[in-house]
Amino acid sequence: MSDINDKKVVEKQYATSANLNTRISIHDKYSTNKQGFGNWIYSHYEIEDGARVLELGCGTGSMWKGHDELIKKCTEFVLSDFSDAMVETTRQTIGEFPNITYRSIDIQNIPYDTASFDVVIANMMLYHVPILSKALAEVRRVLKPNGKFYCATYGEHGIVEYLSKLLGEYGVEDNVNKNFTLQNGAAILSSVFKNIKKVNYEDSLAVTNIADLVDYVYSLSSMSALSSQPREKIQTLLQNHMVNGVLTVPKEYGMFIAN
Repeated sequence: MSDINDKKVVEKQYATSANLNTRISIHDKYSTNKQGFGNWIYSHYEIEDGARVLELGCGTGSMWKGHDELIKKCTEFVLSDFSDAMVETTRQTIGEFPNITYRSIDIQNIPYDTASFDVVIANMMLYHVPILSKALAEVRRVLKPNGKFYCATYGEHGIVEYLSKLLGEYGVEDNVNKNFTLQNGAAILSSVFKNIKKVNYEDSLAVTNIADLVDYVYSLSSMSALSSQPREKIQTLLQNHMVNGVLTVPKEYGMFIAN
């Protein structure tokens, strides 16, 4: 897919927060790891008093809700996203703080000086970036010499791989974006960063209401082959794979910490 088409897909997926909220909801309701992926990510952050922090791809901003104490300890806290709509959603979620800046930013062209930030965060978004090498060079540029870069992502053997096997008869393929995954992320980051650590998040989905999973399926661009199929048919197929009223769906998520 061309860079232009990649950009159009991302813009369509994140023009509003609806699809993203659907995907967040399925994890909130049915994840077997009750810590929660957002809380787990947050637990790995090392942010010192007076730090300058930049988040790229802030999404809905829900992960920062209730963490005012960390926000307030920062000299500057920049919450940004490629999508104007997501930036506005984050503003509504978090509210106004004297040290928060809300901005629309393309990670491939970060509008800050070299060595501006102690911490840069880019969770669940690097696989969308058209020219990833350019984006990572920009992240490295705006990081201070001893700064840290946190970037969560998914693996190649999780939800989409599982669902594509179940729904293969309807033309669904495992064409999930593999531009930056737990399998190849370290090698990609090593072109820019010297020290890289990978941490895995152990989890799965235990779905009891298949209608919620169907909503999730139809929110994914990778499941576009189902657009001509009645939702009831897909729901029945998934229900047939439940055991004792539960459909267990594997998940593969984690995070890289680089400096």
